[in-house]
Amino acid sequence: MRVAGKVAVVTGGGGGIGAALAAALAGAGARVVVSDVDGAAADRVAAEADAAAGAHVAVGAAADAADATAIAGLIALAEREFGPVDVYCANAGIGPKGGLDATEDEWDRTIDVNVRAHVRAAKLLVPGWLERGEGYFVATASAAGLLTQIGSAAYAVSKHAAVGFAEWLSITYGDRGVRVSCLCPMGVDTDMLRAATTSDDPMGAAAGRSVVEAGSVLQPAEVAESVLAAIDDERFLVLPHPEVLEMYRRKGSDYDRWLRGMRRYQASLLAPES
Repeated sequence: MRVAGKVAVVTGGGGGIGAALAAALAGAGARVVVSDVDGAAADRVAAEADAAAGAHVAVGAAADAADATAIAGLIALAEREFGPVDVYCANAGIGPKGGLDATEDEWDRTIDVNVRAHVRAAKLLVPGWLERGEGYFVATASAAGLLTQIGSAAYAVSKHAAVGFAEWLSITYGDRGVRVSCLCPMGVDTDMLRAATTSDDPMGAAAGRSVVEAGSVLQPAEVAESVLAAIDDERFLVLPHPEVLEMYRRKGSDYDRWLRGMRRYQASLLAPES
């Protein structure tokens, strides 16, 4: 799909990857609704896109990306401002630390934002896309959705689920005009990663170190460029860190060996510095 002239919604667009995606889409000729729980940040990103384009190409909105009513509101806002939604970037995500000690509320919120937000958006959008014969769903998952995430059970599980839902969506509707891309980066210079790397919690810090030590830390704009290239190619898996594919292959070729290696790696991250 060529995004020029299309209408897009980007959740979690107030900063990081989402802000970069909104800017890249607008720069490529799309009109964009930028949503974030921080409405002021979303408005700022939209204003920057307008200024760069010298025209009204974006609008900001305060919204909880996991709330079905809020998602419907974003779709309605897009239609009022620009027209029917062609591209939906389910980008909002959270990554709480913790394993079995994570609370029920933390699990519920993580699954809601990282997975069910995608499901709720697709339920609202896919029927219209099928009628029109075209639509594009971009799911922001993570390399953790293909591999795992040391230090955060909820993040690892939810990102696996996000990949699984994106696969299902593509298989079920891909021959009827609905295209799907699934973004699975490793380290990206965002507030979420910075918070993890500076955490005073051992497991939180281990989570951050596991990401930054696994490969290069990319800028959000580099990730957004990879996403737009994947949309142009209508390619499912978006890997800004190409080494993730080799890691994924090694995992699948000998699962037990991979698990042993991950246990050793986690122990090294948690070992006290001498």
